[in-house]
Amino acid sequence: MPNLDRTGIVYLLGAGPGKLDYLTVAAQQILHQAQVLVYDALVDGQLTQVIPLDCAQIDVGKRGGQPSTPQATINQILVEYCQQGKRVVRLKSGDPFIFGRCVAEIEALQQANCAFEVVPGLSSALAAPLLAHIPLTDPVLSRSFTVLTAHEPGALNWAALAQLDTLVILMGTRHLATILERLQQGGRSPRTPIAMV
Repeated sequence: MPNLDRTGIVYLLGAGPGKLDYLTVAAQQILHQAQVLVYDALVDGQLTQVIPLDCAQIDVGKRGGQPSTPQATINQILVEYCQQGKRVVRLKSGDPFIFGRCVAEIEALQQANCAFEVVPGLSSALAAPLLAHIPLTDPVLSRSFTVLTAHEPGALNWAALAQLDTLVILMGTRHLATILERLQQGGRSPRTPIAMV
């Protein structure tokens, strides 16, 4: 459980897949005590309902293809408020360690000797299939699953990915035709069932 008596700390907090109902108990407790909220555009606006009225809110963008605050500036914001003795929440959609750029923020906090805690959230990579009643594993069809981003499809080994069981591809809508073509070139059957959630 988080130590909520501390000040001068940054909580790198996973907001889960969006709905307030899927926020962890620890995340809710931390948000109730936030003095500064630094949040991504992908975070559901309902989540700001649980923060104190006097909490400063800083939207840093981070929606694909849209303008956003540079990562170095976000790092600086976190460090500055932490050094002012504030209880800072860096709210990220999903889980902070799954495509959340959390490592860069941790490095900046460590270099500035700022206290921080990482609070996990439910990743959309798990939640979306679950909510759509799609099992990621099955004793007969799939004994494993792989989570990847298709933000840069040219950087991936599609032949190797085509040999794996279930693939959970995040941020792939823009490159869907390329993904399907490369998986088939790698040996995946064109009859493989897919779902877009």
